[in-house]
Amino acid sequence: MDDLSLLGDLVARAKAAGADQADALLSEGTSLSHTQRLGATEKLERSEHFDLGLRVLVGKRQAIVSANERDPKSFPELVTRAVDMARAVPEDPYVGLAEPDQLARDWPDLDLCDPVEPEPATLIERAKVAEDAARSVTGVTNSEGAGANWGRARVVIVASNGFAASYAGSSHSVGVSVIAGEGLGMQTDGDFASAVHASDLAGSATVGRRAGERAVSRLNARKVATGRYPVLYDRRVAGGLLRHLIGAISGPSVARGTSFLKDRLGHRVFSPGISIIDDPHVRRGHRSKPFDAEGVANGRRAVVADGFLQTWLLDLGSARQLGMQTTGHASRGMSSPPGPSPTNLWLERGAVTRDGMIGAVKQGLLVTELMGMGVNGVTGDYSRGASGFWIEDGAIAYPVSEITIAGNLKDMFMALTAANDLEFKTGIDAPTVRIDGMTVAGR
Repeated sequence: MDDLSLLGDLVARAKAAGADQADALLSEGTSLSHTQRLGATEKLERSEHFDLGLRVLVGKRQAIVSANERDPKSFPELVTRAVDMARAVPEDPYVGLAEPDQLARDWPDLDLCDPVEPEPATLIERAKVAEDAARSVTGVTNSEGAGANWGRARVVIVASNGFAASYAGSSHSVGVSVIAGEGLGMQTDGDFASAVHASDLAGSATVGRRAGERAVSRLNARKVATGRYPVLYDRRVAGGLLRHLIGAISGPSVARGTSFLKDRLGHRVFSPGISIIDDPHVRRGHRSKPFDAEGVANGRRAVVADGFLQTWLLDLGSARQLGMQTTGHASRGMSSPPGPSPTNLWLERGAVTRDGMIGAVKQGLLVTELMGMGVNGVTGDYSRGASGFWIEDGAIAYPVSEITIAGNLKDMFMALTAANDLEFKTGIDAPTVRIDGMTVAGR
């Protein structure tokens, strides 16, 4: 029995047992990973997984069960358990499957799956080249290790509303972290690259060389005087600001009233010229998918346009709670209900170069690493440990560490400008950005 038929049978059994609605989700995949340190293999591992989840709705009551076998002989017990659980839980007025006119009917070829599984020797070579390149940089004294990974997974969804579809995706990655300096003056840094297809993966030597140079550039770090300065977020960390935005515009947070942007839909929340895009249909995109986890049609949309907040991120449940329509952002696991999450999200590049942005700063901070999670999603208050480089008279002067940067995300977003060095690296990406008037706490 193929997987669409397998899940179709499971959903039909749930309906026959008393469920008013049901959907089933299957995920299976294979992964290969390798790690090494100082040229010696620490791990070479291949794994496979299979997981199956069944969600049943009895009226407005919902229950989810999961299993890790595909044998139909286990379905009667799975179905009975799910229906009995659904009858025992409280009602949720917002649960329910998508209506037929909300379902995805067609989608573009996103080219999300590299058909070739790499040999272990390929991953070993990627990690070796990255570590060797990093260790060859003058000033690098040790290695924290290098690794390379590959994975391929397939998702199948079948629901009683008539939706039935599947898609597959793959990933390749390589990374390394090294140490520069000696004793109390040691510094560590690294780099990584990832891609859906091996042919798009950045060269391991480039990754390693960049990791080594970053570690060495942090040697002899200082503290800076406390004050208010312009702060530049290197593109390595600027995507974190988008993650804070995601939390603030997630439908459940807005519905609970726990978002600092809960009353700002349609209002200006960023400075003029700032646009933020979410697009699930990027070809070979890191977070692309042809439809969402509820089978709903999805597509490109502007989250922020010219500084104005255009949309929340909604699944069916949070959309119903807010009296709105889903935006097709549902995601879910085998044993959890759907919830909204972004796909490929990025802040559009600005007009100024990164060097030009640095050159316009009289005194300020370029942040390359952030520590801690001092962000209040209700108020927007922001405080993070940071390290990076001090800027004097438009040039990088010296590395800095053991500092804290603070502000409020509402003010930070409104003071944000973007450089033009956007790189699509993780699926949530931003160019280098500048935010004026932040508090930098040092000595």
